[in-house]
This record gives sequence, C-alpha cells and structure tokens, in this order.
Amino acid sequence: MKARDQDNKEENQSNGEAPLPAVSANTASSWHWPFAAFAQAPAKRTLIAYLAGSLPTRSVNVIGAFIEGMRALGYTEGRDFEMEYRWAEGYLERLPALAQELIRLEPAVIVVANPQAAVAASDATKTIPIVGMTLDDPVGLGLIKSDARPGGNVTGLLSSLPGLPAKQLELARDLIPSAAKIGLLVNPTNVSDLSQRQEMETAAAAMAVKLVPVETRTPQDLDPVFPALARERVDAVIALRDPLFFAQRRTIAAAALAARLPTIFALREFVDDGGLISYGTNLSQNFGRAADYVVKILKGAKLRDLRPVDPGLGGSAAGEP
Repeated sequence: MKARDQDNKEENQSNGEAPLPAVSANTASSWHWPFAAFAQAPAKRTLIAYLAGSLPTRSVNVIGAFIEGMRALGYTEGRDFEMEYRWAEGYLERLPALAQELIRLEPAVIVVANPQAAVAASDATKTIPIVGMTLDDPVGLGLIKSDARPGGNVTGLLSSLPGLPAKQLELARDLIPSAAKIGLLVNPTNVSDLSQRQEMETAAAAMAVKLVPVETRTPQDLDPVFPALARERVDAVIALRDPLFFAQRRTIAAAALAARLPTIFALREFVDDGGLISYGTNLSQNFGRAADYVVKILKGAKLRDLRPVDPGLGGSAAGEP
C-alpha cells in the first residue's frame, strides 16, 4: 500500500503536479460538520427578560402564573420563548444595574414585577417594550404620558385602586374596634411607597387614626421594626406593597406574631406564609393577565393600543387562627 502511494506521488510529481495532501477521515468529516450543523440548527427562540426586586424563592407562584398564562395563549417556554431573570433580592438600588444587564441581551420584551423595576427598565431603554405586572401611579412616575394616551414603551397592569388604603384601615378597625394608633411599614427607597403612604395618611386623617411610620431600606432593617412598634404601643400594623416586604414576608409575619401585633398586608401571599390578614391586588391574577400583553406585543401590537388596566382584586384573605 505504501509502495502504491509512493508511486502515485512520484507520478504526480513527474507530470508537474503538486502532490495531493493526505486527508484523514476525521479531517474530511470536520469539513462537512459546519454545514450539517447549520442545516439542523433550531430557530432562535424569543427572549423575554424578567426584572424583579424580590427573591426567586418567594416568587415561584406568580412566575408560574405568568408562564401558565403564556401557555394558555399558545406560547410554551423552551419551545416558543426563553426567560432570562434578574433579582434584586430586596435591595432595590440594584435594579438599574440589573436592568442594564438585561438590555444588553436584546430581549423582545421586558417584564417587570413592580413599579421600581419599571422605572429602572424605562430609564435603561426607550425602545424595548416593557410590561409591568404591578404598575403604581405610572403617570406620576413618568412611565406613561397619560391614561388616555400612554405613549412611550411601558404598559401593563395597575397595582392599586383608589380606596384600597381606606379599606385596609377599616380592616384594622374591624380587628380592633378601638384602634386609634396604627404602625405603617414603609420603604423610602421604593418610588411607589410615597403615593401609597400619602393615600394612607389621607385615609387615616379622615378616620381620626394616628399613623406611626417605620422606614426600612434593607432586609437587615426589619429586625428591630416590630419591637419598636410594640414599644410605641400601636394597636395594629399595616405593611405597604413593596418588593422588600414581599421578599421577606415570612420574616415579617413571624415578627408580627412574636410581637403580638395584628398586621394587615396588601397581598394574600403574606397570609399564605403566616400573615394574619390581607386586602388588595390579586398578584397571581395580574401576572397571568400580563401574558396577554406580552403575546400581543410579540404578534406586532403597538404599545399605543395597549393601555394599562386596573388590577384584579384579591379581596381579603385571613390566616389560620
């Protein structure tokens, strides 16, 4: 065999031809591999980005509601779209940097879990559509121009309706008819807490109730909150809607129980994790309904035709006695 190869080599050289290179079977298959891979490569799936202020372990149910909402509309994760998540874990100051990370991935849509995330995403891009699960005062926050003509690139579900703070105060009075002093758990780093707090203060003044606000900015700030409110001898506590509180809801519920302070929350997820009672938005319903916005955008709908809508109310929910 070697002799025959040598004869062919000498014959080619005698004819003035350059010798042919020796090609192994491995080398030959490597030449064809890129073409085969190109022919078999699946179509690139749509990327949906998700930005939240909470923790992934505390958001399983609501994320599941969104994914199920997408599936009900014919879009299955892993087949039709992929998700990319970023979590601030209760530290809302991280949201702008996380938003920038997601923008660099060039998603088709950014889904935001709370108003602070909506502001961070809107500051980062004016072109990629943003769908908010729980928008709060979007006009006041500069996310849309007006309710009738939103403009911009933000739409989604609202997180509150007028009168909800008064209803929470009424619940406190139902629990303790003589309640005249109520603690208020707020996070000043959350852009939506200001409007919530103002509504609560207006409702409290109308009901002759004194509010005792306690500000918390990080998970570590929560430790002394309920002992401090107990020393203030408040009759009950109301926690505003906030990603930090949502992420730490088990800790808050346990601290309220230890301090023997009846606490009213805005979301039933707090009750599911040990809280006493809630009244407010149905968060899972909002997340499921947000899928409708995302699918319409993926199908080419214009954002100017997708106005933010009122939330689904969860009503009240009470924990086990």
